[in-house]
Amino acid sequence: MKTKYINPFTDFGFKKIFGEEASKYVLKDFLNTLLPEGNQIESLTFKNTEQFGVIAPERKAIFDVYCENEKGEKFIVELQKAKQNYFKDRTIFYSTFPIREQAEQGEWNFNLKAVYCVGVLDFTFDDYENEPERSEVVHTIKLKNQHGKVFYDKLTYIYLEMPNFTKDELELASRLDQWLYFIKNLEDFSVIPTLFKDEVFAKAFENAALSKMDESEMLHYERSLKDYRDMKGYIDTARGEGVLEGREEGREEGREEGRVEGKLEGKIEEKKEIAKELIKFGFDNDAISKITKLNNDAIDKLRNE
Repeated sequence: MKTKYINPFTDFGFKKIFGEEASKYVLKDFLNTLLPEGNQIESLTFKNTEQFGVIAPERKAIFDVYCENEKGEKFIVELQKAKQNYFKDRTIFYSTFPIREQAEQGEWNFNLKAVYCVGVLDFTFDDYENEPERSEVVHTIKLKNQHGKVFYDKLTYIYLEMPNFTKDELELASRLDQWLYFIKNLEDFSVIPTLFKDEVFAKAFENAALSKMDESEMLHYERSLKDYRDMKGYIDTARGEGVLEGREEGREEGREEGRVEGKLEGKIEEKKEIAKELIKFGFDNDAISKITKLNNDAIDKLRNE
């Protein structure tokens, strides 16, 4: 079946749906599903997604979508396809840019506007302490004290772990459920489901329609889609290697020692090649180690080659 709609997990696709000037109300509707009722967005203004440090040598940050509401509150919206080294650190670093840009010259009382960092993740974190937390889709993080009380309520991180969202159409119970279902299944839709017939989703589907894109946009999308599929392919291959490796270990019992060593050496080289590709796509050491079974020292060595 020929695909009719864009893959929203590609960089180009995500920005096409949520980052265009003509469809700000699409992004607004999505963000409002993540905010409390008393803090709903009335209007949005897109801001420059490329942010620089205060002085030239400082690192810069490039956001997928960066905007502010009518109150001056800032919103960074990021699509993250794979876990990267120091991913949480990077998110914290990104949040410093909309904080620092609020500094005023001369006398200033340091009264900051709220900053929200929203991450749409095509992976799950693996450091949760209890099982219910591991299966949750939405994770909202604020700065709290040792008693669990919010110490500062103007800095919020919201992570959407998309692999944890498994509802089908009949189970959708909220507007957020609809958006998660849209993002998770968009590329597979052959027709627009009835529940998406309102004006906002009509615009989202219009933005996502491949038939609406010109030649230049299709070229950019195909490149973005190739990057995404390559990354997924390396992950699937690596996982498959792990399965095959387990089978091979059973078969190797009783074989000649030299032959076993040759097989193992070949496996190690294959693992290294897979690890190199995963490094290229920004995977962290823990993820690479779980997929390839290489230790941190071996992975670090590959990073430095």
